[in-house]
Amino acid sequence: MTMSTTTPARPPFAGRSFRVDYDGLSAHNCYAEDGESIRYAIVAGPYAGASGQAACQWRQVSEGVYAISWQEADGATVVHIDDFATGHSMAFFTAADLSFHRMQGPLTALETP
Repeated sequence: MTMSTTTPARPPFAGRSFRVDYDGLSAHNCYAEDGESIRYAIVAGPYAGASGQAACQWRQVSEGVYAISWQEADGATVVHIDDFATGHSMAFFTAADLSFHRMQGPLTALETP
C-alpha cells in the first residue's frame, strides 16, 4: 500500500484576511485568492505602520495547520505556523535590523470587504 500526500492547489486561507495578536505586535495578513501572495500591515507595536506585499509559500502541516513563509521588501523574513482550526498563530521573524523574534497568540478572521 502506498500513501499519497498531496498539497491542494489552493489553501483554505486563500482570499481571506486575518488578524494576529502577539505580545506587543498586531498585524493584518490578507492572502491572495490563489494563496501565492500576502498583503501585510503591522497595526500595533514597534513596527506599526509597516506594510507591503510579498510572494509567499505554504505547506500543510496537519489538518487546519499551515506553515507560511515570505520575505519582505526590506529583507525581513517571516515564518508562521498558523492553526486556522483553533485560531492560534506562532510566528518567527528576522527583522531588517537582524533582530530575531518568536511570538504566539490568537489568529482571528477579519471580515472580507
